[in-house]
Amino acid sequence: MPRRRDADDAPEGVKPPAAGKAAAKKAAAKKTAAKKPAAKKPAAKKPAAKKPAAKKPAAKMPAAKMPAADRGRRATLSPEEIEALVAGRHRDPFAVLGIHPHGDRHILRAFVPGAERVEAIDAAEHVVAELDRQHPDGFFEGRVTGRPRYWLRAWRGADSWVLDDPYAFGPVLGPMDDWLIGEGTHGALYDRLGAHVVTHEGAVGVHFAVWAPNAQRVSVIGDFNGWDGRRHPMRLRLGTGVWEIFLPGLDEGTLYKYELIGRDGTLLPLKADPVGFRAELRPDTASIVYDTTRFAWNDQAWMAARAEGDLRRRPMSVYEVHLGSWRRGPEGRWLSYDELADQLVPYAKEMGFTHLELMPVGEHPFDGSWGYQPVGLFAPTARFGDPAAFARFVDRCHVEGIGVIVDWVPAHFPSDAHGLARFDGTALYEHEDPRLGFHPDWNTLIYNFGRKEVANFLLASALIWLERYHVDGLRVDAVASMLYLDYSRKDGEWVPNRFGGRENLEAVDFLKRLNETVYARCPGAFTVAEESTAWPGVSRPTYDGGLGFGFKWNMGWMHDTLVYMGEDPVHRRWHHDKMTFGLVYAFTENFILPLSHDEVVHGKRSLLDRMPGDAWQRFAQLRAYYGFMWAHPGKKLLFQGGEFAQGQEWSHERSLDWHLLDLDWHRGVQALVRDCNRLYAEERALHERDCEGEGFQWIAVDDRDASVFAWVRHGGEGARPLVCLVNMTPVPRPDYRVGVPRAGRWTERLNTDSVLYGGSNVGNAGGATAHAVPSHGFPASLTVALPPLATLWLVHEG
Repeated sequence: MPRRRDADDAPEGVKPPAAGKAAAKKAAAKKTAAKKPAAKKPAAKKPAAKKPAAKKPAAKMPAAKMPAADRGRRATLSPEEIEALVAGRHRDPFAVLGIHPHGDRHILRAFVPGAERVEAIDAAEHVVAELDRQHPDGFFEGRVTGRPRYWLRAWRGADSWVLDDPYAFGPVLGPMDDWLIGEGTHGALYDRLGAHVVTHEGAVGVHFAVWAPNAQRVSVIGDFNGWDGRRHPMRLRLGTGVWEIFLPGLDEGTLYKYELIGRDGTLLPLKADPVGFRAELRPDTASIVYDTTRFAWNDQAWMAARAEGDLRRRPMSVYEVHLGSWRRGPEGRWLSYDELADQLVPYAKEMGFTHLELMPVGEHPFDGSWGYQPVGLFAPTARFGDPAAFARFVDRCHVEGIGVIVDWVPAHFPSDAHGLARFDGTALYEHEDPRLGFHPDWNTLIYNFGRKEVANFLLASALIWLERYHVDGLRVDAVASMLYLDYSRKDGEWVPNRFGGRENLEAVDFLKRLNETVYARCPGAFTVAEESTAWPGVSRPTYDGGLGFGFKWNMGWMHDTLVYMGEDPVHRRWHHDKMTFGLVYAFTENFILPLSHDEVVHGKRSLLDRMPGDAWQRFAQLRAYYGFMWAHPGKKLLFQGGEFAQGQEWSHERSLDWHLLDLDWHRGVQALVRDCNRLYAEERALHERDCEGEGFQWIAVDDRDASVFAWVRHGGEGARPLVCLVNMTPVPRPDYRVGVPRAGRWTERLNTDSVLYGGSNVGNAGGATAHAVPSHGFPASLTVALPPLATLWLVHEG
């Protein structure tokens, strides 16, 4: 099995000729970002320098020095087979190229387009075989003694070049890879497929492997072979449909694609590597050889600590970010991963967020998809830097005590020609039947989750983010669209499962396997489902009949409460249940309360603009809503800009309106969110029982006439209780009595109407004393001043 190349690693065994080293370095140095031709370049494009005006007699080896048996010898292959080789149509080039026995001798065959003469040389540059040209397009063969380690030296006129013949090397993948890939259980798939710099049979180069079982021929192409698909056709591993080849002399930075011929003989559009680890910046689409094994990490303490304890009982306040629009650089350019590490990470830490959630960072061709239509499931987008820069960003987050969640999209993929769509000329990753394989909402293709190789591919994608990039959590996008065969489809537009139902049984099996694998292999990592239906047990363990996610977005809570907040306060009494209904099911899942990007786009307006009334009332209601949310059971998520009351709808094409922080009201909202995060972490009652019914008790659930809500939060043993009161009308209530679990002094910990946040400063600065006067079913009670359109948090002082 080949080993990975270490820094400054030299080939083992034999040293290549000096000319071979120079050629290898020249090939590795070609890292141009120019657009690639749609089809292969003409064979006339040679890797050597320009052809001299006239041939020099000295350029040819004297006939006397040529082995007599090889002069003018007839080809050992049929004309049809030779024509197939030079046309790039041969089914098994490894069966004929390189050294092969022929009778009692060995024959060396090579295809070197543009060469007039080819000879095989050893490490000392001694000629071991002179090859006869058997086809004018560059097919050569000749006799050789045994199986020496050789290089090919090609001549065109007086010019020569040396190349290391890929067909001199054996396969890199082995029988165990075949077995595991074939059954769809390869636990190290991203280490076997894709492009990897390795040392193989004494040579340093790149091993390419790609799954395309229905292709007649697959070639790897790039600057190193003039983008000519005839030059490096790959070896098909029977039984798995995986094609592989080892190209000695290549290194990191090499641009490449795959050229495929479909089973009907059609030349397909050039394809990027499905398991590519780096890609060109759009509109260019080539993959780039990249080693993801050598990142430098400083987050050992974080990685060890995250595996301890129960995340459900720790504070989790998530700041959702679109890296391309959080903030822009000069002239509106994107910030790099390193610049984001310098600016975004300290900001999130100062604001008290525990996690950053990044909208998809996998490579995607269309900016307007926000990353939710990826073609590169293994490659951080080139928009902000290379993969090492993304790793540095994650590392910085961890060093500063902030977790990283990435949005991950296994539900569907775009139909871009260079991507997965009809990858080998067939519906390979998708379903052939559009009722199963086409998504009408997004005009995208749906993965065939029942195909074991596809499920293994998706699982490998999830694992590379967690294992290679140290990401802490995966938020799985559009889970509802995966679970239901009739999702967003009319009658007759979908195919029932084998039991006649609407559930996508293959997707269910995949999601269970995903979660089982993540929690088994990645200590402390977690998964989150964006799931908008009543599917039971989304965040219940698989052994208990659930899907196995760690958390689920509470889309119902988000929808209902935003509808309520959009009502004029005078009408809210008629919609009181919108704020209380979420507690009916709040503990059936491990919920995250999401105020995400989806709530501030497509005409929905910003959160601030969704509040009714004049400017003062809109800011007051937004602050009250945040106070309500942070005291409500469930983990928290807020999209960028919400923390300072962004006025415009979000757009991926511009920065947030940071200038708004010059205004007091916007600074006040920012200060409130900062304090909510701080108190949420400090007060155990607010986070230790977020996902357990024991952590919540209603005090006043039915005061719809006053639009007042009151409840108490409890933490674990020894945690002091916290009472939350919410007044969603502009009417101050100076002597509002509520029951509390304990008599004694209660201190005001948060008042969203404080002047510090831009409010009118009505409240209870000196706190309040509860006496043994029963109320609301509690043994004690107190009276407080409820500010208008505000939320109060009170804690017991003993």
